[in-house]
Amino acid sequence: MEITQLDPPLLPAATGQYTHGVLVTGGERTVYVSGQVPWGDEDGRVPESFDDQCRMVWRNVLAVLAETGMGVQNIVKVNTYLSDRQYRAANSEIRQEVLEGHAPALTIIICDIYAEEWLLEIDVIAVG
Repeated sequence: MEITQLDPPLLPAATGQYTHGVLVTGGERTVYVSGQVPWGDEDGRVPESFDDQCRMVWRNVLAVLAETGMGVQNIVKVNTYLSDRQYRAANSEIRQEVLEGHAPALTIIICDIYAEEWLLEIDVIAVG
């Protein structure tokens, strides 16, 4: 399988560790990870801080991928839903930390989230 980043010269350079598009060739399996949220820790509590919630959500995403033998390098698309613009920088920083230099296609939307205590939701598409 080969994942090729698509960054046409006509578009401005992608910043923040993402690419404008992704071409996948030779992939045998595709995984669609449902929107993951900070469901709660081992005691059922939802963390209050955005950073803790974001790390928990990424942990959940990676747990789903691990069930298929996939990981960060298999992610080709990330959709992130933030409850407030104030979380943009922290979200970007944590995403870059989690993705470890991998740059999938990316969409970030500011919107209302299903439960008031949840500050974000993330879904991904991965190919392996």
